[in-house]
Amino acid sequence: MYKDLLNIISDSEHPLRSWAKILPEQIESGLSPNRYGKLEQWQSAIDNLPKLAVTGIDLVDQVKISSTQSLSTESREAIKHQLKQLHPWRKGPFDFFGTHIDTEWRSDWKWNRLKDHIQPLKGKTVLDVGCGNGYHCWRMAGLGAELVIGIDPTAVFVMQYQLMQKYIQSNNVFVLPLGIDDVPQNLQAFDTVFSMGVLYHRRSPIDHIAQLRNCLKAGGELVLETLIIDTDSDEVLFPKDRYAQMNNVWFIPTIALLIKWLERLKFKNIRVVDVNQTSIDEQRTTEWMTFNSLVDFLDPENHNLTIESYPAPKRVTILASK
Repeated sequence: MYKDLLNIISDSEHPLRSWAKILPEQIESGLSPNRYGKLEQWQSAIDNLPKLAVTGIDLVDQVKISSTQSLSTESREAIKHQLKQLHPWRKGPFDFFGTHIDTEWRSDWKWNRLKDHIQPLKGKTVLDVGCGNGYHCWRMAGLGAELVIGIDPTAVFVMQYQLMQKYIQSNNVFVLPLGIDDVPQNLQAFDTVFSMGVLYHRRSPIDHIAQLRNCLKAGGELVLETLIIDTDSDEVLFPKDRYAQMNNVWFIPTIALLIKWLERLKFKNIRVVDVNQTSIDEQRTTEWMTFNSLVDFLDPENHNLTIESYPAPKRVTILASK
């Protein structure tokens, strides 16, 4: 599955050629059965899906795989059962041969809020950091990106990508079982780098932004989406323990401070394109993600506060140029 990527970036003139030398070992380690006891179960779920004639793929308006092949009710239930072996489905939604995978996040809403503001992706090389199962990677390809590489260290999300890839068979969209620290330093190889929902999970947000900058070509664009606190000052929220029940949230800045961080790292043309308080319609429990979700992490009497009495999740999308 990853041979196509290695063939592309192993070319002597490709800007990612230095990564090609270490990537096979990284992928093997990232999907090691010794690290993930359910890996065999996930792979079996993918292998047991039926061979279906793909007659339509839509990555422009949604992520949809379709076929004119008729499926019985029993076949559809069997497909649904196999798909649910890869629970939890967090990013989406997907239309998989008529089966609607109603994911925890309405990731299409986030995409629609930013897609008309970013630099055109047609013919571009793109990195999506913390991409989950690759939902947005497919949408990037739908806008004409030449090569999309998503990275996410959570194995089940990578397997969800591999499930979709089994039928889409793309030669330019790849989701790798890696984190940003696995990306070689100072690549300067990508036209656009996305980091959405990652910054507040990093112990050093400025170092994370610097890593993203080092992935970009000169003139490349950063698409940064993160939690913020909504005041005009240069404050940062540092949760005492948990934030919205997440124990890995470190720094939540104001927009003003976030812009200063970007300026300090010599980004230019910095502009805010969206500010949005996450609603319980955008992030919620479904039959495809049955764990607790946003509503369980908010103050039941006041959804403008988290259960810990911090401001409820509000997100900004900022674009900046290297």
